[in-house]
Amino acid sequence: MADTQREIERKYESDESGLPDLTGVAGVAAVIDKGVAHLDATYYDTHDERLAASSITLRHRTGGSDPGWHLKFPVAPGVRDEIRAPLSDTLPDTLAALVRSRVRDAELVPVVRLRSDRDVRDLVDADGRLLAEASVDAVHAQRLTGGDGSAQWTEIEVELADDGDPAFLDKVEKRLRKAGVRPSASASKLARALAETAPRKPDLAPVEDPVTAGDHVLAYVRTQRDAIVGLDPAVRQDTEDALHRMRVATRRLRSTFTSFGEVLDRAVTDPIGDELKWLAGELGVDRDREVLKQRLSATLDALDPTLVAGPVSERLNRWAGDQSGASARLIGVLDSRRYLALLDALDAVLTDPPLRKAAGKKPGKVLAEAVREAFGKVSALVEQALELEPGTDRDAAIHEARKKTKRTRYAAEAATPALGKPAKSLTKSMKGLQNLLGEHQDSVMARQTLRELSAVAHAAGESAFTYGVLYEREEQRAATVEAELPGRWDGIRGAADAL
Repeated sequence: MADTQREIERKYESDESGLPDLTGVAGVAAVIDKGVAHLDATYYDTHDERLAASSITLRHRTGGSDPGWHLKFPVAPGVRDEIRAPLSDTLPDTLAALVRSRVRDAELVPVVRLRSDRDVRDLVDADGRLLAEASVDAVHAQRLTGGDGSAQWTEIEVELADDGDPAFLDKVEKRLRKAGVRPSASASKLARALAETAPRKPDLAPVEDPVTAGDHVLAYVRTQRDAIVGLDPAVRQDTEDALHRMRVATRRLRSTFTSFGEVLDRAVTDPIGDELKWLAGELGVDRDREVLKQRLSATLDALDPTLVAGPVSERLNRWAGDQSGASARLIGVLDSRRYLALLDALDAVLTDPPLRKAAGKKPGKVLAEAVREAFGKVSALVEQALELEPGTDRDAAIHEARKKTKRTRYAAEAATPALGKPAKSLTKSMKGLQNLLGEHQDSVMARQTLRELSAVAHAAGESAFTYGVLYEREEQRAATVEAELPGRWDGIRGAADAL
């Protein structure tokens, strides 16, 4: 069993003179000596240090108040989420799953051993409540894989108490700076250990800003690939909005491969796009139903109680199913060979990109043409929808326009670093149009669901009246969108001309 804890801490360089007097820090009533803890931690990573490259640490530690397996993910500077599991000889499956998107088939090996003597002080207020823990750590690092170097240093660490005010750390830092103590140059002990114990490597060439059309497209692809890999652990832990964000990243990637076929060879990227479509579909199975249930439940709750007949809410809940936590089906998808192969394929696009001739050209013309082409397809579909009478054909045209609107939005988004304000403006316009057309499609899906639920309720001997009322509300919402669309489109139509 693993548990998660938010860790907010700051690290400082130490000249081995110990911890400055912190009794003068505002709010601190006492500094309590908690003694010295002896910590022994072995850090694990792949041979090419994939976890460290993402500022993720995985360790097996004995000693101190929390021995066990610890997996830490960066949240913000000085903030990490630490997931803990009890001591065991092997890495618990719960933690192994959370690094699978990065590790894949690679072996996790011990890379560094850190032994620390931690001299701990508790900073408490007048009521004896813990504000923060300050410690002086004497660290000995030994490289276990990728070299045989060692290093020693002393550092000061200040960790905020659970549910503490992060502003308190500013007060402590002010006092430390007055005492001549400066923030550490390393974000973590592991980062410092890896840097100081590794064999000397040649300096890497600095990463250059995108120049060609291919550079810009690949930069966008890399961002979305990183988003999928980075969100994988959060999706497994059912972190709020993680599943939606991961699904959007898959859609952005697939749209990019389609829109920029003159830059990246579609003979290579189309099969990857098919796999991205599969992944987006799997990610949406549970979410789409839950979102639709929330929509219908909100409308139901707003009805006059006299219009509610029968167990409508209960039937909606049963239809949506249990949405608590990531489903076993979804975890199975993220653990599947197919998903991991997709991640490998995305890596291959970045390490050995299938560039076409246009990729080497300046981005202005190449990317602008791709965005204009995508916008042209939106324009044709919107114009078609406006010419159709309300009904199934118009619904279908609006749905297709929505899909092409998303593609245009993502193409303009990818091109914005190169094209600047015109592409940024088009991205904003397409986002607004996408939301409007999305409201219409949500109404279409809601009405389809209401027809199905009404039939089931009727067969069970329940009143179908309320389903009809909800259906009528959804028809009104769709009609409102259709009435607004012509004016909205007139305001958007010239947006692509500025590219």
